[in-house]
Amino acid sequence: MIPKISTLSGYLHEYQKSLANPVGFWSNIAETFYWRKPWTKTLEWDFKDPKVTWFKDGKLNITENIFERHLFLRGNQTALIWEPNNPDEAHRSYTYRELYEEVNKFAGVLRSLGVQKGDRVAIYLPMIPELAIAMLACARIGAIHSIVFAGFSAKALAERNNDAQAKILITADGGYRGNKIIPLKETSDEALQMSQSIEKVIVVKRTGQDVNMDKKRDVWWHDLMKNAPQKAPAEIMDAEDTLFILYTSGSTGKPKGVLHTTGGYMVYAAYTFKNVFQYRPNDIYFCAADIGWITGHSYIIYGPLLEGATTIMFEGIPTYPQPDRYWQIIEKHQVNQFYTSPTAIRALLAQGETWVDKYEMNSLRVLGTVGEPINEEAWHWYHDHVGKGRCPIVDTWWQTETGGIMISPLAGIIPTKPAYATLPLPGIRPVIVDNDGNKIYGKNVEGNLCIEFPWPGMARSLWGNHERYKQAYFSTFPGLYFTGDGVKRDEDGYYRILGRIDDVINVSGHRLGTAEIENALNEHPLVAESAVVGMPHPIKGQGIYAYVVAPDKPDNLDDELRNSLVKAVAKLISPIAKPDQIQFVSGLPKTRSGKIMRRILRKIVEGSTDFGDTSTLTNPEIVEELTEGYRKLNIDDK
Repeated sequence: MIPKISTLSGYLHEYQKSLANPVGFWSNIAETFYWRKPWTKTLEWDFKDPKVTWFKDGKLNITENIFERHLFLRGNQTALIWEPNNPDEAHRSYTYRELYEEVNKFAGVLRSLGVQKGDRVAIYLPMIPELAIAMLACARIGAIHSIVFAGFSAKALAERNNDAQAKILITADGGYRGNKIIPLKETSDEALQMSQSIEKVIVVKRTGQDVNMDKKRDVWWHDLMKNAPQKAPAEIMDAEDTLFILYTSGSTGKPKGVLHTTGGYMVYAAYTFKNVFQYRPNDIYFCAADIGWITGHSYIIYGPLLEGATTIMFEGIPTYPQPDRYWQIIEKHQVNQFYTSPTAIRALLAQGETWVDKYEMNSLRVLGTVGEPINEEAWHWYHDHVGKGRCPIVDTWWQTETGGIMISPLAGIIPTKPAYATLPLPGIRPVIVDNDGNKIYGKNVEGNLCIEFPWPGMARSLWGNHERYKQAYFSTFPGLYFTGDGVKRDEDGYYRILGRIDDVINVSGHRLGTAEIENALNEHPLVAESAVVGMPHPIKGQGIYAYVVAPDKPDNLDDELRNSLVKAVAKLISPIAKPDQIQFVSGLPKTRSGKIMRRILRKIVEGSTDFGDTSTLTNPEIVEELTEGYRKLNIDDK
């Protein structure tokens, strides 16, 4: 079994051990898993190329480490509890044996459709058990799953399908989200007009709504599963074979297909899950994320199931039908660890503690947050009203690219501090550097957060574009992995994440590239140019503020154009990417080389007038216009 750190001195000992001998440290952890063939070398790496190989020549299948490794002792233990959107609908549970059988059957279905090792399978499903079954079935046969968040638009789905050259698309007739029905099959059909690689579409019946079924292409999940074989032998994978691709926004308009491999990701997801959340046998663990994001991959499915845990998967939203849904689930299932986003906490805080106090939640031992830094007010409310002052909060920092948690308290072991991610996990070596790449030592310092040594869960590349991977993460500060985040290290040596310092906005824990939103705005015939920045938002952490140049716009159509632009962004990307504010402007602050000076745009929405040096602007007078326009739109009109 994976070693579990249980005391502060134990953490300090493990951390020092991981610094002194990182290869031996990770090798010992990896040996607790089932390998078809042991590795010949634990680590080869070069951050210049960049090239990282963990557990070289090792052979395994991640699903054998979830199922065959656990079936004898845990076959009848609950593996997955599914809670539906509507509390009046019955929840469903799967034991490890039942989940194993369903995964085997669907793995056989995929093989019968010609899916082979290395083929890409796109999954565009709501939070239903079939999503978990589909991703594990892909891993069983060595297919690469690419899960697309079910809130994304047809264009966004098509872009991801095209980049991955996906062979199969798995979707549903529709999905429930609060009081809405999301037309997933209709959106999929629209996406398929823009993507030609898909050969078959498998459709899960969830809402029962009428949908168009192409007889040559579309097949119902339930029809395929009726006669599916009961056994599907696991494909033997190399440790460095791709397990999945997950697309995330970058600082350019094109989404990045973050590529994670099998062996290292397995070891890291399981190790971090067990130690951060201090999971004990027979605990009930509830992560309220969506599997369309990395949190759901690592901490609803892979991490918990690799550790033989019971994990809850929730289809709905925290405020439907009332803002007590999380607390209802926690009481109903006697949840021990609960993991959610600061955005959700702030939204529930705004509803008041009456909704929390209705429920008996003494089973809770650990609370967690993910997706963005948590503000102090939300931290205290979560700690005092949800945890009743007795549950440690693990404020976790990590990224899609890291595969798992990197800096976080270990629950009940590392003393917490509101809004601080605290200390790095064993095996993680963070460094703070200035803008010239010089390392900043000591305490009470700020700078750019980098990692100076590889870890098993790190992304190996971007799908089909290794050069972009190199430029995005390893070119800014040569020899280091650059996270794109600013960080502060305080007098205790604790780390506080200060947020993105590149052109990515963190909205409710969802990373959105500004270029992608700008491209959507610029498609409107009345828009000549736009610039998007993050703005402070009381619930979402960051909102989206758009400066739009529309010279031919009639003066009396501001509201109509704003509404039209918001709808366009929702359709072209996703409703989560809709601008919160749109300010129409005559121009944007630009340098003589034509580059937009985004620093000034950010300062304006932050309410600052400290714009720094503006002498390089070709149009310095625009700054006053933008500032006055912002004030009028956001202060005078309120």
